[in-house]
Amino acid sequence: MKSIGRRSSLKDERAQSSVTGPSAAPEPGARAAAEFARLVARPLAPGLYLVATPIGNLGDITLRALAVLAQAGVIYCEDTRRSRTLLEHFGLAARLRPYHEHNAEEQRPRVLEELARGKTVALVCDAGTPLISDPGYKLVREAAAAGHAVVAIPGPSAALAALTSSGLPTDAFFFAGFLPVRDGARRARIAELAALPATIVLFEAPSRVARTLCDLAEIMGSRPAAVARELTKVYEEVRRASLPELAEIYARGEPKGEVVIVVGPPLASEVADAVIADRLGAVLSEMSLRDAAKAVAEALGVPKARVYDLALKIKRG
Repeated sequence: MKSIGRRSSLKDERAQSSVTGPSAAPEPGARAAAEFARLVARPLAPGLYLVATPIGNLGDITLRALAVLAQAGVIYCEDTRRSRTLLEHFGLAARLRPYHEHNAEEQRPRVLEELARGKTVALVCDAGTPLISDPGYKLVREAAAAGHAVVAIPGPSAALAALTSSGLPTDAFFFAGFLPVRDGARRARIAELAALPATIVLFEAPSRVARTLCDLAEIMGSRPAAVARELTKVYEEVRRASLPELAEIYARGEPKGEVVIVVGPPLASEVADAVIADRLGAVLSEMSLRDAAKAVAEALGVPKARVYDLALKIKRG
């Protein structure tokens, strides 16, 4: 009986193939729809979900993010109007509550209480990945300390989009968020950042881009840099040049839209011996002197001979 059943099944399959053709492919989006249905059908465990949302192009949202937003008991967001627009675009209905820097102290105990009752809570920001220049880290810290699950649902990030499209080194980078508004404080912060042996990523308001680039050029010199504007949107633009050149360009007029500034690491002439020595100290115990000098020279963009001489001095005490 089993063999007869199998033959019947194969016959049905051949008949179906003759109708659809042996190489028939599913309709575009069918597999994505099936995957979304599978994710939604799977129960969402209680916990705090940090859901990344698009920074401009709504098509950048992930299937997993949509599934979590569809199942969450409550969604906390910076601006309920913006988040409602996103949900309505994808045909999702959810209870939205505000969570931003002005009400975080008041709302945090409420969120923790909901988590204690076994609810699924999602946290989103207006655009991009939550907690990146947005409130929320204290909530995550306290939720984790209380034993609740904290789950990151990764996705769009303006900082990473700008970094990866800048053409600048990505092996070591530092996200500095927004610089201080006051001139003195901003310049002091730039001076601190100038010593970092890494690519620096900054957020900046369009109205302050020209002043910030001018300060960056004056303090950091002719480092290569990039200004990314309106990422993932219709008028996306990435300008790559030295800091003085970019400062001159943006002095002519205020850019429109969201802006990210990316500054390359210090030029070889800017890297202090102390910085090289610190890097060497971290690797000399694990690598040969020659390999350590090569690795540090490549990481900092400085001549290998200079690093090797410093490594010899360190070895000799």
